[in-house]
Amino acid sequence: MKETMTSRERIYKALSFQEADRYPIDLGMHFSTGISIFAYYNLRQYLGLSTDRIQVADTVQLLARVDDDVLERFHCDTILLNPPYKKLVEWRPRDHYSFLIPDHWKPNIEGRYIVVRRGEEMMRMPLDGFFFDGSWIQAKDYPDEENLKVFCQEAQRLYEETDKFTCLIGEFTDFFTGIDMACDMITDPDEVKKFNQGLLDWQIDKFFKILKFGGHNIGCIEINGDMGTQTAPFFSTARFEEFIFPYLKEFNRIVHENSNIKTFMHNCGSIQPLIPGLIEAQVDILNPVQVTAANMDPTELKQKFGNKITFWGGGCDTQQILGFKDEDAVRKNTAEMCRIFKQGGGFVFNQIHNIMGNVPPQHIVAMFDEAYANSFY
Repeated sequence: MKETMTSRERIYKALSFQEADRYPIDLGMHFSTGISIFAYYNLRQYLGLSTDRIQVADTVQLLARVDDDVLERFHCDTILLNPPYKKLVEWRPRDHYSFLIPDHWKPNIEGRYIVVRRGEEMMRMPLDGFFFDGSWIQAKDYPDEENLKVFCQEAQRLYEETDKFTCLIGEFTDFFTGIDMACDMITDPDEVKKFNQGLLDWQIDKFFKILKFGGHNIGCIEINGDMGTQTAPFFSTARFEEFIFPYLKEFNRIVHENSNIKTFMHNCGSIQPLIPGLIEAQVDILNPVQVTAANMDPTELKQKFGNKITFWGGGCDTQQILGFKDEDAVRKNTAEMCRIFKQGGGFVFNQIHNIMGNVPPQHIVAMFDEAYANSFY
């Protein structure tokens, strides 16, 4: 078995529903395909790699910036677009763990919790926790528009200096803002439509700023949202078609007609009834492919939709297996999921959502080694 393509070529083959030399592999391109800084520290230590320069990439979920040596070890075809923070300082949350965080993001111990505050916003985690809960206080080095410009410049650099695929995250939504909107669809339907039209106009304007700032070499842009619970979507397909579909389809049309950028929808939970609508709305990629949710059987998903939308994820069960069973179970689950999803392209390997902080490093190695062993066509 021999690799014959660059990472970028391999991913575009997958996105075109063609079998490449092997299916692509992702770790940490997106903030739902990443790894906890705690698990990452333990992983680097297990692999005999240095642990003294681990950077926090996501200051809420406490995800790591995955370094080139780990990307190479696991044959990854992607890379995080977000540039490193301008000024980093050491943070020792507990025990032997040491990380680099932005100097303007200041976690403090308050009683039994580590707390971060910004104005009236606050998030916290237990002293022995792995991620924050509460407000979503994501660190930024620049104001919004300047931040977007810096990210576009970084995308151009990565395009020219690497063969990795990138994703712009955190800038666009799927026109569903949560359970309150699901209620408003019933009680205030006109207000929901008015809100989503305004959101559409704002997102289109932001997208054209991306092109203006030179971001045309971004691989994909994230459309962030969670339309599913563990057992069903938050709303009926009829309400999806009335309140979300028109705006989502128009946004995707603008993106596709004005660039080669793909759209990457993050959408957790049981969402199979909505997938035909997402495909008609021209969504290119679906993540994290939560096959552990109700009505999300992987074989059925692949048979119904595998040549119409790219499944980015679904490669290993993180809810019941990766951090809970033994290495043999991890390998078996990974091999089975990859066997189902790989046929005919349209698949990028990643575990189902982020690798949590307490996952043993040998399980992570087992998962990625098994994924690579099964990746060739």
